[in-house]
Amino acid sequence: MAAIRMTNKRRKALVGTAFVAPWILGFFLFALRPMIYSLYLSFQKVKVTPLGIKTDYVGWDNYKYAFVSDATFVEKVLHYLRDMALNVPIIVTFSLIIAMLINQKINFRGLFRTIFFLPVIITSGPVINELLSQGVTTIPNIESYGMFTLVKESLSPAVAGPVMYLFKQIIMVLWFSGVQILIFLAGLQKVDHALYEAARIDGASRWEMFWKLTLPMLMPLVVVNFIYTIVYISTFALNEIIAMIRDNMFNTSTGFGYATAIAWIYFLIIAIVLGIWTALLRTRKS
Repeated sequence: MAAIRMTNKRRKALVGTAFVAPWILGFFLFALRPMIYSLYLSFQKVKVTPLGIKTDYVGWDNYKYAFVSDATFVEKVLHYLRDMALNVPIIVTFSLIIAMLINQKINFRGLFRTIFFLPVIITSGPVINELLSQGVTTIPNIESYGMFTLVKESLSPAVAGPVMYLFKQIIMVLWFSGVQILIFLAGLQKVDHALYEAARIDGASRWEMFWKLTLPMLMPLVVVNFIYTIVYISTFALNEIIAMIRDNMFNTSTGFGYATAIAWIYFLIIAIVLGIWTALLRTRKS
């Protein structure tokens, strides 16, 4: 029997499939049925009784209630979208800068990697909640520096609001950069240094080498980090919408039906945000 020839592209595709196969199998075995059942519950009025779960079909009423009657949900969604538009680019940009710095031939490089990755290990929900309550995630007394007054006087309210928000939450934003730094660092270490030598011989500056060599080769990882950051922030334990979903599960006036409805709305919003960011980045890449 003749040996089957396999191209390098096909071999890489099979290796990638083998790595994700356990997750795909676990999804179909453990997650798919609960997701379908939650979609069914989103069209029901759910009551938990001593005899079990009782459901009454209400159609699209739960979804209509989320947008028409529940002003809190709409407000939290808009707040989430604003935070996402501000936080994600900053986290990814900061991660790329730190990865490029750590990638240099410096002493204690492993120690610096550990320092920047350490928050990923300890940022559980209770830990972050305690840090937030103590004000550790903000720059101390930043309001007293006169910076806020300068921003308010120099910029329009529409622009000044997000800028001041970033100043207040800058430490919290940078706290989520550990995994992204490692991903960028792995990509940087695979870049062929001969390309930089050739560019340097041709008279390219460091700035030109970054824009024409480093960034184009890292664009696939930029897309990965954008997706990872969006999903991580969207599913973080202290996310306002997730907390709202959890609270409505045990609310007697709304219950599981409404909670699953806003959960599916939130899922669709995340999917749309991911699609928009991915399309923009792939357009930039091409």
